[in-house]
Amino acid sequence: MYAMYGTWLVLLILSQTHGYCMCQNRTTNFRPNIVMVMSDAFDGRLTFDPGSRVVQLPYLNYLRELGTVFLNAYTNSPICCPSRAAMWSGRFAHLTESWNNYKCLDPNATTWMDMLQQNGYNTLSVGKLDYTSGSHSVSNRVEAWTRDVPFLLRQEGRPVTDLVGDASTMRVMTKDWRTTDITTQWIRHKAAALSQPFALYLGLNLPHPYVTDSLGPNAGGSTFRTSPYWLEKVMPELISVPKWLPLSDMHPVDYYSTFTKNCSGNFTEQEVRKIRAFYYAMCAETDAMLGQVISALRDTGLLDTTVLLFTSDHGDLAMEHRQFYKMSMFEGSSHVPLLIMGPGVKSGLRLSQPVSLVDIYPTVLEMAGVAVPGGLSGHSLLPLLSQSAARPARTRPDWVLSEYHGCNANASTYMLREGRWKYITYADGVSVPPQLFDLTVEKEELHNVASKFPDVCRHLDKLLRSVVDYPQVSQAIRLYNKQQFAAWRKSLGDNYTQVIANLRWHLDWQEDVENNEKAINEWLMTSGFSSEKLKLSVF
Repeated sequence: MYAMYGTWLVLLILSQTHGYCMCQNRTTNFRPNIVMVMSDAFDGRLTFDPGSRVVQLPYLNYLRELGTVFLNAYTNSPICCPSRAAMWSGRFAHLTESWNNYKCLDPNATTWMDMLQQNGYNTLSVGKLDYTSGSHSVSNRVEAWTRDVPFLLRQEGRPVTDLVGDASTMRVMTKDWRTTDITTQWIRHKAAALSQPFALYLGLNLPHPYVTDSLGPNAGGSTFRTSPYWLEKVMPELISVPKWLPLSDMHPVDYYSTFTKNCSGNFTEQEVRKIRAFYYAMCAETDAMLGQVISALRDTGLLDTTVLLFTSDHGDLAMEHRQFYKMSMFEGSSHVPLLIMGPGVKSGLRLSQPVSLVDIYPTVLEMAGVAVPGGLSGHSLLPLLSQSAARPARTRPDWVLSEYHGCNANASTYMLREGRWKYITYADGVSVPPQLFDLTVEKEELHNVASKFPDVCRHLDKLLRSVVDYPQVSQAIRLYNKQQFAAWRKSLGDNYTQVIANLRWHLDWQEDVENNEKAINEWLMTSGFSSEKLKLSVF
């Protein structure tokens, strides 16, 4: 009841103080301002029922009520840099060759923000961008390169929680709050005085888990941190404890992910509930930052001339499928939020069509009246959410594609979502068994029904191959990984042995250095999929 009251209080205040109207008549020359807030690791299922009930997200509810929410929006690659590369370029990961967090877009790549700037928009990007090559830790890139090596090494810290501050501590993620302050100050002091339309991007790190300090500066993000203030926004009685398959029943890639994410040990129900509660609280803090942006637009009189988008690069499993983090095609990881409101956008609309982040590029350009270039993977969303959009030049497909080629998954992964079905295939499509889930029957994705519906698998696999020659892409990535690792090893010279033994996997590595090195050497000497068929008996 309190959550519903809070949502409608926000709606009432914003509508009454600004006279906001979603169905204004505009001339054909009108060019809206465009503001995009992109978080990191936000589960898209929290933006609609029943997921939205577990935590108070008043500003996302505001966007949902006065704009359009996409119920089936997906990342094109469930990891930070490749996902953002797809969003900024409008092209699938295999086209930009965004293979991992280290290899993504060239710094000179043309983004939709560049296109807007070239066409008269005043532009500003603040906060987390993370879409060009060259970033992230050495551990992260080495783990991605060696994912085909037949060893199992824990690469992340075990997920933990960290309660800080007290009931008045609102600003937990101080870096995100600083970038939000910069954004809102620019809106209030710069944007309000502009004579031309503007495009503004705010990139947040929340609700991405924090680095676990005790594991050193190169550690992965395995700490879910919040304060009592934000925990008060979570409805503990609505927190679900996800069902897990026995380790012996897991798909081999899922097992590899679970082990390398340091989640194969025992967890109590209380631990799982606490991790999930802290994650939801981090989402509530993210929502408040979005609220700051909305308030700045409202106070400056810019809200009714601005298209506002909220999305995320991927989700977080938050202990679903015995994992945290992303790097998975399960819904918690691959399903992202996408909400859009602004002049001409239908209000209160819930769209079930599958869409993905590559659709943002053509959508934003069409909204701004900028010619959409060819060669994009995405399709404009404007015909779906606008009251007066022209008939699209290209027919929108009824499927979305996501792919993953980085660390914590020991095979390139391809997901096609079409209607009720989610089809996931790996590597060359032969050496690793596929997965098929009927999301209308079983949202938990625990029962792989690929063997029960071979015709569906054949249909979806044929469709997937018409989009991407995935065995060829997988083979190219395997070659890339070996070349990159070999070059890195050579560059270290005599320091190699010490460096590789002290990456994030150092505890497991040092238990059997000789066999780990032997496994790498044998891997470098092999070629093709047949000699490295993923073993199903991994125990």
